[in-house]
Amino acid sequence: MLIARKLSALKLKPILSLRFVSPLQRSQLFSSPFCSNARILCPLPSAIPLPLSPSSSSHPFSSKPTPPESPLLTRDGNYSEATSRFSLVCPGCGVHMQETNPKHPGFFVKPSRKDSNYRLLTHLVPVDDESECSDLLKRGLVMEPEHQKSEENVNEKAQKPTVCSRCHSLRHYGKVKDPALENLLPDFDFDHTIGRRLVSTTGTRSVVLLVVDAADFDGSFPKKVANLVSATIADNSTAWKQGKSGNVPRVVLVVTKIDLLPSSVSPTRFEHWVRQRAREGGINKITSLHMVSAVRDWGLKSLVEDVIDLVGPRGNVWAVGAQNAGKSTLINSIGKHVGGKITQLTEAPVPGTTLGIIRVEGMFPGQAKLFDTPGLLNPHQITTRLTREEQKLVHISKELKPRTYRIKAGHTIHVAGLMRLDVEETSVDTIYVTVWASPYLPLHMGKTENASKILEDHFGNQLQPPIGKDRVAELGKWVRREFHVCGSSWDSSCVDAAAAGLGWFAIGLKGEAVLSIWTYEGIEVVLRSSVIPDRSNFFEDAGFTVSKIVSKADQAANKSLDQSERKKKKGDPKVHVLAETSALKARSECDSA
Repeated sequence: MLIARKLSALKLKPILSLRFVSPLQRSQLFSSPFCSNARILCPLPSAIPLPLSPSSSSHPFSSKPTPPESPLLTRDGNYSEATSRFSLVCPGCGVHMQETNPKHPGFFVKPSRKDSNYRLLTHLVPVDDESECSDLLKRGLVMEPEHQKSEENVNEKAQKPTVCSRCHSLRHYGKVKDPALENLLPDFDFDHTIGRRLVSTTGTRSVVLLVVDAADFDGSFPKKVANLVSATIADNSTAWKQGKSGNVPRVVLVVTKIDLLPSSVSPTRFEHWVRQRAREGGINKITSLHMVSAVRDWGLKSLVEDVIDLVGPRGNVWAVGAQNAGKSTLINSIGKHVGGKITQLTEAPVPGTTLGIIRVEGMFPGQAKLFDTPGLLNPHQITTRLTREEQKLVHISKELKPRTYRIKAGHTIHVAGLMRLDVEETSVDTIYVTVWASPYLPLHMGKTENASKILEDHFGNQLQPPIGKDRVAELGKWVRREFHVCGSSWDSSCVDAAAAGLGWFAIGLKGEAVLSIWTYEGIEVVLRSSVIPDRSNFFEDAGFTVSKIVSKADQAANKSLDQSERKKKKGDPKVHVLAETSALKARSECDSA
């Protein structure tokens, strides 16, 4: 016992391991040449196997779970506190980080450690000391003490968290460095990770932030989640009324990016339209509805106050929505608004920016937690089939502007190489068709009899996306859907024909019409009441047209090219010689005449 007191903890391990050794092995151990003094204990020889009990492991004296040796290829993120203890998760996208294999998801490079005084420039030696007053003082400029860099101000600045190489590329270059790495991750299983928590009758209170894009409401609306939550509310409400345990989730419908809608849209009318479309999408009971703009901080205050009241001191808030619906941008704006924990979620106009579940703590009072979930993949959205460059053309980043046609039966409107509208029959002479889509998408209006030639000659070239002729076949089969519409006014649009992930045609007429919508097979096209009844005061011409935004950008680009070419010609001596010879030749011809 006295010897054990004098030994360190490292040397006590072999002593304690003797309790697993049989008496015969103990006698062999102390009589072996490995230990000449029986009073002084030595490490056990490797030749003697030590039988372990079934409950013991390779680390019998460690109570902590053994961390996994290989990187985790999952989308659970830091959803589980037990997993996040020994697994580093990217704070930008939620993927498990690793620094061993750059060909696997989550690869990152540790930033080099810098001296705390590197921003103070104390290591720089001046070339020459100023013997007299500085130039700033001579000009009457005095540097205030609060503007001077001090060691306290430098140290107070929070360091940026380390993110994976994918998030670094998205933040600084706006693109994914290697998109093929994302294919190694399994699909996000909403039912397994979040759905079972929502349908549970026990546990903490759940608040579901159902995030929907205002510019693509039907395409980004998560119908599967809406049906699951509605069924859970119905079942748990019945159990709660019967006196049983029933955890009823609260649904907060958040319509983001309302700054993309025209300012002429009536908020009351738009709210009524949203509730109607949400009811048709599967939500039977909406606790509250908020229309926000994370970019301009519209509606964030009322949203935060409402969520704090609903979640309580220990509840969970789940931000759920389709890819590129604006969940991460919304959470970052909420963090800045409440002045709590500032999040570092990666924001990019790229579908599927968030790869795993990200737990955000400290944003709401008490122990309430907020979870940012990966965007749900909606295969019926056309953006899921496009490349990164094509997605940039389809993505709506500025306020929508109408482009209106007044056309007769037998005419066709193309929206790039992605959607086409045929006016087949009408009970009136003409109808108004307004295109609501990205301003970077070119349009074409012509006769329906020439539509097949337009597809063969101009899809992939003048009508982009798709970018390139080869991409046309890759997008799928070009199919037709027929719709019968009717209207009662010429002054405003009454019916929309919307394609998921792209935009919509707004139809204005006083009568009936038969329309055909062409797009690629599997892309959802819905007929709904018009969300924006207004149309443009000016009509588009027949043929190929682009928006004013694109035309102005092209004019500016062509102007700069012309100026650069003129400068080159002025600096080239051959151009001057040719100009002089042509001038002399012209003079001689005039003299002879």
